[in-house]
Amino acid sequence: MVRASIIVGALSFAGGFMSAPAFADPAALHLLAAGSLQVALSEITGQFSSAEKIPVEIAFGPSGVLRGRIEKGEKADLFASADMGNPLALSHAGLAGPVVLFARNRLCAFVRPGLDVNSATLLQAMLDPNLKLGTSTPKADPAGDYTWAMFAKADAVHPGSRSALEAKALRLMGGPDSPRPPQGTNLFAWLLGEKRADIFIAYCSAGPDFLARMPGGKLVPLPAGLATGADYGLTVLAGASPNAARLALYILSQAGQEVLAKSGFDAPLLASGQP
Repeated sequence: MVRASIIVGALSFAGGFMSAPAFADPAALHLLAAGSLQVALSEITGQFSSAEKIPVEIAFGPSGVLRGRIEKGEKADLFASADMGNPLALSHAGLAGPVVLFARNRLCAFVRPGLDVNSATLLQAMLDPNLKLGTSTPKADPAGDYTWAMFAKADAVHPGSRSALEAKALRLMGGPDSPRPPQGTNLFAWLLGEKRADIFIAYCSAGPDFLARMPGGKLVPLPAGLATGADYGLTVLAGASPNAARLALYILSQAGQEVLAKSGFDAPLLASGQP
């Protein structure tokens, strides 16, 4: 039922734009996208541009910040958010069309080398006053909102955890004053290597690059009681180029979903291969 509802939503989303002209617009499409999508969407838009001869320019950043830019009048064609709330707010305000769930992610713990932590001991380690806990910034970055939701779950496991975790969390990503690593550096490997955090809560999809850049680091899945998923929403913005619908459909297509899956996301529209 869940898969069927997703597909119906995707078809409804696409159907609203099928009357758009099929001719190619020589101007580049402008896509605003969550930073966690950088690897996947760079590859997807590269494939799209090669096949359709339509250039795509992408600006990556925290989804809440990108939404604010759109609300202030920045022109773009599509918005790919790490949550559903930000694009839905734009849709409800008449600044965007329907919103489609096009990818899923989940939270993991990125752990510095030498720290003995596993799923069973993760909450204890996060609560340890001697260990620094890094997070994204709530409201500006959905990863922070998902992390705060995980903190709320922790109260059911260990009463008092929520307030303790919120109080000690270091908001090192997604905010206006967040530290910026040298260009080409993995953010999480850099933050842990600089000892700004011992544990960082972030999307699991970023794990492979982190592990490649930080030998001895660990990617620890959250235990069942704390497990927290992330739903990603895609929308075409008001006043978009007619070609925006073509890019949206490509992201929802088998080819686009395969790239998302390869990049560590759950691709909800990926065909199972069964008839």
